[in-house]
Amino acid sequence: MKILFVTSEAAPFIKTGGLADVSFALPKALHDKGEDVRIIMPKYEDVSDDFKSKMSQIATYGVSVGWRNQYCGLQYLTYDGIPVYFVDNEYYFKRHGCYGYFDDGERFAYFCRAVMESVKFMDDFVPDVIHCNDWQTGMVPLYLSEIYRKRLEFSNAKSVFTIHNLKYQGRFSRSVLEDLLGIGSEYFNEDKIKYYDGISFMKAGIVFADKITTVSKTYAKEIQTAYYGEGLDGLLRQKSGKLVGITNGIDYSENDPKTDKNIVNYGLSTLKNKAVNKEALQQIAGLQINPDVPIVAMVTRLVKQKGIDLVARVIEDILKLDVQLVVLGTGDHDYQDFFEYYAYSYPSKIASFIQFDNALASKIYAGADILLMPSLFEPCGLSQMIAMSYGTLPLVRETGGLSDTVVPYNEFTGEGNGFSFTNYNAHDMLNVIEYAVSCYKDKKTWNKLVKNAMNTKYEWKTQADEYLKIYKEITEA
Repeated sequence: MKILFVTSEAAPFIKTGGLADVSFALPKALHDKGEDVRIIMPKYEDVSDDFKSKMSQIATYGVSVGWRNQYCGLQYLTYDGIPVYFVDNEYYFKRHGCYGYFDDGERFAYFCRAVMESVKFMDDFVPDVIHCNDWQTGMVPLYLSEIYRKRLEFSNAKSVFTIHNLKYQGRFSRSVLEDLLGIGSEYFNEDKIKYYDGISFMKAGIVFADKITTVSKTYAKEIQTAYYGEGLDGLLRQKSGKLVGITNGIDYSENDPKTDKNIVNYGLSTLKNKAVNKEALQQIAGLQINPDVPIVAMVTRLVKQKGIDLVARVIEDILKLDVQLVVLGTGDHDYQDFFEYYAYSYPSKIASFIQFDNALASKIYAGADILLMPSLFEPCGLSQMIAMSYGTLPLVRETGGLSDTVVPYNEFTGEGNGFSFTNYNAHDMLNVIEYAVSCYKDKKTWNKLVKNAMNTKYEWKTQADEYLKIYKEITEA
């Protein structure tokens, strides 16, 4: 099967969040199953020179952006066996970062159109499926359905649209419709892409794709409710017949304590080395070296979605417990300042690293005992899966993919791979932290939970089979 995977970011080329991890891991898993899968993404300024030096230009062509005709260079490299195409236009993408610019509507309207124009330059490749991801690619299903279907290279193509985070929808003014997208006012209605007084790229993907997926089964249900639906719950209920949740996986070759170059390696048969990593983490964090004190860690974006306000509400109570707290992440300045203040005020109890550092993240996963993820909402989440791989028990709120991947400890059966609480409530979270700390004191129980967590696997090769079922379902219909 020929699959074109359209994304606004992909690791290792550029990454702002979990989308980038999925955007290479899933195509790699599909490639390993023998499918012809190719990735296409923008060529940003921040893509490393090492990758840029390996790119070859295979075509230049014009892209319609409303009444304008903009340059596009299609560049190409092969990475880990996967063909990766880059849409090159310095006016739109020669900037630091990926998003957050005043003209993002124009930038990604251009990108979606450039993707459609690029296919004819791809050797021996007529896509069966065009798999789009999040709002930045939302116009591709519309273009496929309404404009490009008559072209030979798209005559049998079907589209899949994956919602990674419904909160970010690509909402822009009505003027974008004709001025940038080049489509008529008939699309400005509730059945198409109208959203209040403007338009939504996310809505376009939902309305026009042949299949909609989300990144966990629970999140697929949640977004059909008003609380999680971000104003699109009615539409998603209407489209529920083509909506399915597939929980993300992680790449265990990249998240394996037996091979991670940043830590003292260990596995199920060498768990004593996890204690060595704990001591190393306590040294890095400037905390007292004590194997009997559990380390509670957060490796996260410091934003409201991640439940930081719950931690802020009861931070004094947490620090009264016999625990050490280690925080790694960047985000809202208020949250950054909050953790920096407490790290300064309680240096023996909490260490704060306001930075993005993959190597340090590995050290934290390996050295911590508990990973705290009290998210307000979490479409899937990858950190809890990574933590389990390293034998660090996730403590999560039961939402989205956290519900689907973390089985709370049952003291009567001994089952479980972590801890959880249901309500978005700071004291409910605190109660479960206290319970987890009490369980930590029972080494026999704790070691069993650690082994349960390390034996929990969410392999991409398994999840790729679920996507292949969807691809076959829509192409054979």
